[in-house]
Amino acid sequence: MYINLKTRKNHKSYTAINTLNNDVLEEKNYQSIIYRDLKLWITCFLTLILFNSMSAQNSFLENQLDYQRVRDAFLSCGNNLEKSFAEKELTWPPKKIFIRSFKAELSLEIWVLEEDSFIFFKDYKVCLGSGTLGPKLQQGDGQVPEGFYYINRFNPSSNFLLSLGINYPNKVDLIRTKAEDPGGDIFIHGNCVTIGCLPMTDIIIEEIYILSVLAKNSGQEDIPVHIYPYKFNFLNNTIFSAYTKHRDLWKTLELEYEYFNLNKRIKSYYMSDSGKYILID
Repeated sequence: MYINLKTRKNHKSYTAINTLNNDVLEEKNYQSIIYRDLKLWITCFLTLILFNSMSAQNSFLENQLDYQRVRDAFLSCGNNLEKSFAEKELTWPPKKIFIRSFKAELSLEIWVLEEDSFIFFKDYKVCLGSGTLGPKLQQGDGQVPEGFYYINRFNPSSNFLLSLGINYPNKVDLIRTKAEDPGGDIFIHGNCVTIGCLPMTDIIIEEIYILSVLAKNSGQEDIPVHIYPYKFNFLNNTIFSAYTKHRDLWKTLELEYEYFNLNKRIKSYYMSDSGKYILID
């Protein structure tokens, strides 16, 4: 029998080459499957995180709407607030807000974050003052705190219609005071009565409460509240220059106040062990 060795040799080489290519292809397919599965797992994981986050946020609003007073507030003020946002070309609902109040002027401002800067929304009247200028030091002094705080409580069944708790006393307050009881339970609330809080009329607290609920529901954990003795300008600094014992605190508050007015952003800070706000450049 005649056998063409050349042809057979080439046949072996051809078979060997195909076998080698098949191994490479199988390896590539295996890597592709691993990559595909890993990509799918990561996508599912991120989707789960996003879903849980959205569920947690939505549950806060849903929880608040379980209360009749909150539902009434949305019914009476929600549409007007949304229209006011549209008129000012602000995003509705708000993602982040900033509250600042001035004791001498009995004023409370709401600012709304748009992209990377805050836009002024509205100036509300604080309907009743309490105490004098200067920080709160102890229980029963009737003083409204001064400093940098944030909303830490939502009370939809308050004795004062609706109320937003402020995290007084903070570290600076505790170090500053020498009193055994520095006091607490400072709120922005309705009913227009106060001993050291920021009281509003019922209509106004409904608006502030709704905006705060929507911001928290959008993911803002800490809504900043800055409380100043007055609006810092040459005239007020001259009028209140006799309050020398508060000069160090007020100077720091003034620096942050001026920074915000110029940049429309909140300046970073930390609270030192000596009981001071340290602004970070």
